[in-house]
Amino acid sequence: MKNYKIERLVDKDPILCNKLKQFCYDINGCCQEVHRDMGPFLNEYMYQDALEIVLEEHLIKPFTREYYFSVEFHGKRINHKHFVDFFVKDKVFIECKAVEKLCLDHRQQLWNYMRLTKTRIGILWNFAPVRDQSEHYYLDTETDTMYMF
Repeated sequence: MKNYKIERLVDKDPILCNKLKQFCYDINGCCQEVHRDMGPFLNEYMYQDALEIVLEEHLIKPFTREYYFSVEFHGKRINHKHFVDFFVKDKVFIECKAVEKLCLDHRQQLWNYMRLTKTRIGILWNFAPVRDQSEHYYLDTETDTMYMF
């Protein structure tokens, strides 16, 4: 497991940070709508079902729910398939949670998915609390640095 040092993207590249925020704006709106309309304290699968409906209603395309990917190790494919909750706009992973609060294990799960697939944008969204929580990450694949935006 890689331990990333998280840096603030706004400090490194404010222009890129702004572009990423704009790119994710409609996705964030969909997640906020799910939380507002469904409310807190439900299970993760209910939020995923609702998010799928809202993404379709808002014509956020393309997206794949339960996006499967495989990993290679020493040049051989590992048979176990991994999946992320959503892959949106061919660039963004969304990992949905319904927990009291986000923790390092949740972050590491998303970061590892991003690293293994070279997916640069990841959103971790926690629907369960009264006030939903979200964290947005950008992986610089050239420097292997994880940024929060």
